[in-house]
Order: sequence, then structure tokens, then C-alpha cells
Amino acid sequence: MQINSATFVISSPDVSSCPQTSLPEYAFIGRSNVGKSSLINMLCNNKGLAKTSSKPGKTLLINHFLINNDWHLVDLPGYGYAQAGKRQREQLRRMIERYCLLRGQLISLFVLVDIRHEAQQIDLEFMSWLGENGIPFAIVFTKADKLGRQAQQLSIEAYKQRLSEQWEELPPIFITSSEKAIGRDEILSYIEEINKSVG
Repeated sequence: MQINSATFVISSPDVSSCPQTSLPEYAFIGRSNVGKSSLINMLCNNKGLAKTSSKPGKTLLINHFLINNDWHLVDLPGYGYAQAGKRQREQLRRMIERYCLLRGQLISLFVLVDIRHEAQQIDLEFMSWLGENGIPFAIVFTKADKLGRQAQQLSIEAYKQRLSEQWEELPPIFITSSEKAIGRDEILSYIEEINKSVG
């Protein structure tokens, strides 16, 4: 898939104020500082599309981007942001859960995890919640350029091992690097295939 246009549409505080369209949506989510904005910008070939920040917890709203006038890419707030107060963390959790459960246009969620770290409990719990609620998702390993090829494979195998303790069938897995544009074609092809099947 070629991305010819990527336009910011709206930031919404709740699923009820998201765009009223029937276009398919693919949402990106992950713990704070996992490289979500950088990945979105790399996928869309637009460095200024999603606002990147050295401070975690920058995305606090549901951000819609219209891609090729054909589908929406959705940038969701990060979860588990330690420096957010308890009340704000609860608000974000509710916003994310309401979007995932109530947004009929959502086709798949991309859950981002840093390839350099072993499986984190907060990510595993979130994936379990997605599974329990029947929400399709894929796992996107970020920052692959920070590890050599062998270390990447070891990290992913360990992650799969941990997942297989509770999953009979593993979700699709993508390996990415925003710095080197690794994984871009694979993710966009995956979205394109699904769009063809739902269209």
C-alpha cells in the first residue's frame, strides 16, 4: 500500500465524539514512551503527523488521522503512565476501554511493545483483556534497530513463550524500527489485505 495522503481529523475526549463515518479504523496503543508517535509518522511517511515528545504521556485524547481518504489510523493514549495521577490514569483507562468496546469501526488494534524488554505484566494484562472481550489485535515490537538480529529473535521467542502460557493461538506479530523504516511494508500490507476483505 502506498500512502498518498495522511490528514489529522480530530482529537476526541471520548468514543462518543469520534468521527461519524463507516470507514475502517486501525488503532495504535502501547505503554508510554514505547515509540508510538514515531511509528505512526514512519508508517505515514510524515515526520510531523503525530506529535512526538521526550516526555511520556503526551497523547491524552483519541486522535484520528484519515489515510488515503479510505481508512482511519487512530492514535490512542498510552497506558500505565506512572507520573499521571490516579484520577487521570483511571480516566485514560476508561477512555481506552470505551473506545475498544464501543467503536464498531475498529477493525484491529496494534499493541506496541519495546523489543528490548521482557514481557511486562501491564502489557500482558491488557492483551488478556482484549482477548476476553473479543477485540482483534496484533503485537508490534518497536525499536528493533537497538538490537542485533539474533537478540531480536531471542527476545521475540521469549515473548511468544510467555504468551503461549495463556494463548492457544498467538496474534500476528510485526518487528519494526521507526529509525530504519523496518516493518512499514508488512504493517501496511496487513491493513490493505484486511481492508480488501471487509470492503
